[in-house]
Amino acid sequence: MKMIAASAKIHPLSVVEDGAVIGENVVVGPFCHVGPKVVLGDAVELLTHVVVTGRTTIGRGTRIFPSAVIGGDPQSIHHAGEETTLSIGEMNTIREGVTMNTGTTGGGGKTVVGDRNLFLAYSHVAHDCILGNDIILSNNVMLAGHVTVEDRAILGGGSAVHQFARIGRHAFVGGLSGVAYDVIPYGMLNGNPGVLGGLNVVGMSRSGIEKSVIHTVRRAFKQIFEGEGSIRANAAAIRDEYAGCAPVMEILDFIAVDSDRALSSPNRGNKG
Repeated sequence: MKMIAASAKIHPLSVVEDGAVIGENVVVGPFCHVGPKVVLGDAVELLTHVVVTGRTTIGRGTRIFPSAVIGGDPQSIHHAGEETTLSIGEMNTIREGVTMNTGTTGGGGKTVVGDRNLFLAYSHVAHDCILGNDIILSNNVMLAGHVTVEDRAILGGGSAVHQFARIGRHAFVGGLSGVAYDVIPYGMLNGNPGVLGGLNVVGMSRSGIEKSVIHTVRRAFKQIFEGEGSIRANAAAIRDEYAGCAPVMEILDFIAVDSDRALSSPNRGNKG
């Protein structure tokens, strides 16, 4: 049986299957389809022609625009119909034609999206992706499977991210960029193949980071990527020097993680 709150408004031209859970003040516009294992939190709004399927949970206040398909099966040759999940947090905006898939058993079985994110038209979140909060995916951004995107990252229109890559907090990826390797927190990457061109200084300033701290991060950036050793060796060598600077330590911690992908750098992707 359906579990539909009394305050929910379901258009008579929409289908809400038995088993779905619909919270208070939910609005389901015309020609939507809500599957039997879907949970819509309070004040979720599906405008029109939205499909929410699979074992999908959508948090409070999220708005989904026409032609979005949320919770579809993972686009993976390894998926054999196992029941996996998609969890979407609160106050997200999911624009026209966005697609988000559930996870795969081999990748942990879940795709996770945080709060207050903005997904512009036709962006795609593939299986087993883990997204934080306050992220912007511009039009036609494509995340392959198993991608991690940390808080407040911005991905420009038409950019594509390779499977298993990580995008650090406050990173900025330029439009039409090809992200083959991990992008450090506060990094700015452009091009195809993507090259780390420096720091997202504008984003750092807008988030309230003081100029003196930004200058410190710039100095550390040069030591990491222009030093004589490898990136990871250079990062390890300066850890004590920057112990009192939180943004630098965040970058160093990101670099120190054992990752499936290499690190984007000012040289990676350039000829020679």
